[in-house]
Amino acid sequence: MGKPTAPPLTGSLAPSEAAEVDEISHALNRLTFGARPGDYRRVATMGVPAFVEEQLAPRRLRDWLCERVMRHEFDSLADPNGRLVSRQGDANDPLQQIFPALRENGTRVGDLYEFKDKVLLEDLTRSTLLRAVLSERQLFEVMVQFWTDHFNIDPSKAECKWLKAADDRDVIRAHALGNFRDLLRASAVSPAMLWYLDGRVNRLTKPGDKPNENYARELLELHTLGVHGGYTQQDVMEVARCLTGWTVRDRKRYMKGRVEFQARQHDDGAKRVLGEEIPAGLGARDLDRVLDIAVRHPSTARHLAWKLCRRFIADDPPAAAVAATAETFSSSGGDIPATLRTLFATEEFRSPVVRGGKFKRPFHFVVSALRATNAETDASRQLVDYLVRLGHAPFRYTTPDGYPEEATHWQNTLLWRWNFSTALVDNRIKGTRIAAEELRRSVGGDDALMATLLGRRPTDHEHSAYHQSESGLALLVASPAFQRC
Repeated sequence: MGKPTAPPLTGSLAPSEAAEVDEISHALNRLTFGARPGDYRRVATMGVPAFVEEQLAPRRLRDWLCERVMRHEFDSLADPNGRLVSRQGDANDPLQQIFPALRENGTRVGDLYEFKDKVLLEDLTRSTLLRAVLSERQLFEVMVQFWTDHFNIDPSKAECKWLKAADDRDVIRAHALGNFRDLLRASAVSPAMLWYLDGRVNRLTKPGDKPNENYARELLELHTLGVHGGYTQQDVMEVARCLTGWTVRDRKRYMKGRVEFQARQHDDGAKRVLGEEIPAGLGARDLDRVLDIAVRHPSTARHLAWKLCRRFIADDPPAAAVAATAETFSSSGGDIPATLRTLFATEEFRSPVVRGGKFKRPFHFVVSALRATNAETDASRQLVDYLVRLGHAPFRYTTPDGYPEEATHWQNTLLWRWNFSTALVDNRIKGTRIAAEELRRSVGGDDALMATLLGRRPTDHEHSAYHQSESGLALLVASPAFQRC
């Protein structure tokens, strides 16, 4: 584990003086994983529209602290696909060099590589957590989580344990604020996705073979049109036919992790998908024709707009906002920043009625607590263990639909949220530290500290409870108001 890290507190740290969550705190609550001390004044100075545009263009933002931590702590995650898979047989692998001595002690090689699998997953989890805490590109990290759930892959399945790291880097992070069509294409030929949803064994080798429908079904049901999007079982079968022949080399073969198209295993006949004809003889181009048809379908725009509005506005997203967001998705050809720009401009998003109305999922809650208190952290195993107990550790969801968004799924986590709050404030989480008294002085005292975490002035009841408690800061972190955004 590296040295615990937190950015310096600079500029004006004065929090909101409003009695209710205003548009500045609302924007920070929804577009980020939680405001840091000083974020309120920075956004107040630049204005919410400028803040939105800043976050929609993440490459223009300097992110030196986060990037430095990623380079120094997680260089293994930058390995190419083949390197990630082939570590098991690499003579330069430190484990290979100590195998003889370990065998003499009765240690099995398989046990060691199971340990390595866990280390890679731990690195991926810790890097995701630290990015959410440290990055200035907050909306980008929020969208990375959104798309990770949308294109969920369970790393515990076969070689996904090696390849999900590459999927996170080359699919999700490469396209999180890009174009949806490009993101969908990258996911469709992701080695990890080909393993997870059995696309690699979707082949036609002899007359009478039936295609494997697993990925085709999820492509339509989860990734594009949605479960009520108007597709039929026949469409699923036809899409599966279009995708026959795509495979990925496993760890036992040369050029491990390489995706390739096997023309001899492809059904090259004519197909009909969602009412559109795909002529025979297109070969690998069948894939792109299917993706084009699915992305253009109006149900895809509505499905994605509904999910985005659910994430950023309300668990039951308002129809008008969904319609406006879907229209921009369609007219822009799936441009994600343009789609989000429309969403954030809707009256429904800006309405005071929705402010503070969403229940934070556990990952959001934990990260927002770390950010609000300016905690130093190295995202140790003990910190990750709280996310495991809260049921929301990254990359641990087993089914393709991804972690649920709705509050009803997460309301049974309140006890562990309180346990986390007290452990955090008491500095009982290894590798994580809060300088509570220094923070209180820096922001301007108890009332300012409460306003920093709440995004508004505390109510009389909150003020009284804070001062009567033996641990006012822990009570504040565990309060109903802080658990909502």
